[in-house]
Amino acid sequence: MEINELNSLSPMRVFDKAIGGGLGKGNLGVLVSRRGVGKTACLVQLATDKLLHGEHVIHVSFNGNVEHVIAWYKEVFSSISKGLSLDDANSIYEQIVRHRFVMNFSQEDVSIKKVLSNLETQIKDGILKADAVLFDGYKLTLASQEDVQAIKKFAEDLQLEVWFSVSPVRSDATIDKYGVPNTIEPYRSVVDVLIGLKYDDATDKVVMTCVHAHGKDLQKPVGVDLDPRTMLISR
Repeated sequence: MEINELNSLSPMRVFDKAIGGGLGKGNLGVLVSRRGVGKTACLVQLATDKLLHGEHVIHVSFNGNVEHVIAWYKEVFSSISKGLSLDDANSIYEQIVRHRFVMNFSQEDVSIKKVLSNLETQIKDGILKADAVLFDGYKLTLASQEDVQAIKKFAEDLQLEVWFSVSPVRSDATIDKYGVPNTIEPYRSVVDVLIGLKYDDATDKVVMTCVHAHGKDLQKPVGVDLDPRTMLISR
């Protein structure tokens, strides 16, 4: 199996269709759930899909070291390619990760404005290339409206897709039936796509629900689930 065939058969095509054809340049997407449900693996799978399409990805981790994130990419790619007759999987992996850059920041020590300024300078100077930026573990529900607006402007100005993985951090947060905390509400007007993840005991799957997409409030199953054993999006 070649990359083009792998891309066409990927469950990510179902995911893209469910959110209106994809996130789109200049837009913000959020994957939200309780801790430990699989958001980082899901985020890495989104990134890997982009890499397989020849796009450039910057992965910004706020909750782990660079080595941990790189290990996730290796594990996710290995799981995707396992069982498939992917021609020269190791060579393909080495090829696509050249288009990925991973960095780590502490949200408590470095302001988001400094992170954005750092990224913007490196992208505009040609040091880094980017089609998408992932903010992994960023405490969005503690961010100011000004900070979130700055992230939105960053995405729009550089025409990037920006995805977040978000867990509730406030002790008074209440979680709805889709896995979405009420503390995300103040930011919904800025978020273009909001996906809730919640484990379902009956099916032993992590159900993904598109709660909001491109100006419309929804409660629509994405059409794919997250397998809790592999932590991958599957049909």
